[in-house]
Amino acid sequence: MSYLDTLKFDKDGLIPAIAQDRDTGQILMMAWQNREAIELTVKTGHAVYFSRSRGKLWHKGETSGHTQIVHDIYTDCDKDVIVLHITQIGGIACHTGRQSCFYERLDTQAQDWVSVAPVIKDPDEIYGQNNPSSHTQPKPTQSHILGELDKILTERKSANKDSSYVASLYHKGLNKILEKVGEEATETIISAKELELVRSRGDNDTDAKADLVYEVADVWFHSLVALHHLGLSSNDVLNELARRFGLSGIDEKLSRTPIQTD
Repeated sequence: MSYLDTLKFDKDGLIPAIAQDRDTGQILMMAWQNREAIELTVKTGHAVYFSRSRGKLWHKGETSGHTQIVHDIYTDCDKDVIVLHITQIGGIACHTGRQSCFYERLDTQAQDWVSVAPVIKDPDEIYGQNNPSSHTQPKPTQSHILGELDKILTERKSANKDSSYVASLYHKGLNKILEKVGEEATETIISAKELELVRSRGDNDTDAKADLVYEVADVWFHSLVALHHLGLSSNDVLNELARRFGLSGIDEKLSRTPIQTD
């Protein structure tokens, strides 16, 4: 009987495989293996997995160059999980450019996942047009876009300034960020006036509307960068907007604490 015959593969012939750093014990990633993937891993000494999305074998690092040298292979008492003790070449196991795929920790108070590991290298630099993130991760819905932006802007604080536009803004400091907010606000004003002019002439306003929306998006985006630079997020603004519901504009202004002057 082969060692493979004692393993408990699922109905699709797959078994979960956990890649663990041999020296540190850190869990780097989880993927799937079938019989052939395990056999090739044993034969080559490098991790080979089975991609469920592509329906074929996947030699770890075949695109990124971040291969995994396999030193030992373990299974558990039920023989339904594989653990690979590996050395991660390049120090990056995750397609997001992080050391480990397990980079989000549950904040039990906020009841949300919080990213706790920096991006070592921008995924676009690793994969280029073959970036798996662009193929496997759906775009966030409108209701979640601010939360997703908050996550990205938080992550970019620890990114290399040469690999990320936002990281470069953080590196240049608040004045540069505010300069961009001012620039985009000015361009928004110009676009709004242009849209009004186009409509007054009775011309097609499709392009002018798109330009205005584009500029407003830039204002919002750079304003969020400024908030994150100062330790705030979109939630702080959303909470303030929520507070104003049910208040008239006059009552809201009167509710503000007056500025004391000498």
